[in-house]
Amino acid sequence: MKTIKIGTRNSPLAMWQAERVASQLQTLGHKTELVPVVSTGDKNLQQPLYALGITGVFTKDLDIALLNKEIDIAVHSLKDVPTALPTGVIISAVLERDFPEDVLIRNPKAKDKDISELSVATSSLRRKAFWLNQYPNTHFSDIRGNVQTRLKKLEDGLADATLLSLAGIKRMEMDIEYEHLPFLLQAPSQGVVCCASLAENEELTSILAQINHEETNKCTKIERDFLRHLEGGCTAPIGARATISGNSITFEGRIASLDGSKEIDLKEIAEWNDDLGVRFAQQVLDNGGKTIMEEIKTQL
Repeated sequence: MKTIKIGTRNSPLAMWQAERVASQLQTLGHKTELVPVVSTGDKNLQQPLYALGITGVFTKDLDIALLNKEIDIAVHSLKDVPTALPTGVIISAVLERDFPEDVLIRNPKAKDKDISELSVATSSLRRKAFWLNQYPNTHFSDIRGNVQTRLKKLEDGLADATLLSLAGIKRMEMDIEYEHLPFLLQAPSQGVVCCASLAENEELTSILAQINHEETNKCTKIERDFLRHLEGGCTAPIGARATISGNSITFEGRIASLDGSKEIDLKEIAEWNDDLGVRFAQQVLDNGGKTIMEEIKTQL
C-alpha cells in the first residue's frame, strides 16, 4: 500500500496521538505521513463548545479532509467524535485506553483552599454539572484551548483551579501536581485514541484492524451507545465508564441537570452482549433521565 496519510489536529496532544498511531503502523511495515489540519474548535477559543452549534467541533474539519481523500486516516480523541458519523466514515480502530479520569489542577495560590471554596475554570457541561452536584455554590469561568493554554490561563489568575483529562497530562509527560476526583465520572470514551477512515477503503480497514484493541473497542461501544441513546442529538452532562473482567462488564453511567441539582446514577454488572449500552441508557431514561433531558433541551 502507498504511504498512509494520517490527519490530525495540530495541538501538541493531538500530534502525540497521531504519532502513536503512526508508530504502530510503522511497526507493521507501513510508511506514514502526518497531515496537520486546524479544526474549527481550535480556531474559535472564545465561545464554549456547546454554543458553537457544530456537531463534532474538533472532528468536522478532519472528516471533510477524509471525505475529500486528502488524508487516509483521521486520528481523534474518541470522546470528541459524535455518535453519528458522516456517511461513509467508520471508526476502524481504537488504541488501548490509558488514563480515562478527570483531575483537578490548582493554581498554587489556591493550594490550601478547601475544595468547596475553589473557583473553577471549565467549559465542559459535564464537569460543571457533576461538580455542582457536590459543591452547588461554586463560581465557574469558561476556559478553552489546549492543555498548555489552559494552564497558562490558570497561572494568569482566571480561577483557583481547572479540570483536565489525566490522559493529556500523562501523554505530554507534564510535571504537574493534580488531585483525583472520584465523584467526577468521565466522559464516554475518554482516554481513548481512535482512527476514522472511509468504509470503502477495505484494504486500510484490514490494516487498521491489526492495531485495534478489542477490549477497549467493546467498552467504548457500550459507552457510546449509552451516550447516543440518552442524548437524542442534544449535548448534556453525561458520564460513562465500562470495564471488562472476563466476560463480565462493570458499567457506571450518570446524567445530571445543568445545575447539578438532579443526578441519576446507574451501576450494573452484566454479561457482555451487543445492546448493553442502549439497555443501560433506557434504564436511566425510565428512572427520571427523560425528564432531565427534556429540561436540558429547553435550556440550551
